[in-house]
Amino acid sequence: MAQIKLEVIKEADLTNNCPECFNQGLEISFYQKHSYGKFVHKTTKEVSSVIKCKKCLSEIYPVKWTPDIERVYEYYQKMVVPKKASVKFTKLVYILILSAIVLIAIGVFLYLESGLF
Repeated sequence: MAQIKLEVIKEADLTNNCPECFNQGLEISFYQKHSYGKFVHKTTKEVSSVIKCKKCLSEIYPVKWTPDIERVYEYYQKMVVPKKASVKFTKLVYILILSAIVLIAIGVFLYLESGLF
């Protein structure tokens, strides 16, 4: 089964007030989804974000955003450049392909040497 990780693309400190504790200490983080399996490592286009308060450690959901927080969020969202979506094969795939080619070559060689052809 593939292991899914959210890797940080960009983090920034905000000077806006927290809607919960009214302290200036918000942090915004943007994450990109990566999937790691035995055969394939995938990077997706999916980007997610989280705004947290450093003081009360609460996550600020979009329902509680003020217009200032919304403006700053849109600004940082435009600045985020995610990695290109890609698929990379692991060494295990290449070993299996090479092993299959070698086994087929040995089979063909033995078949031709046996004189049945």
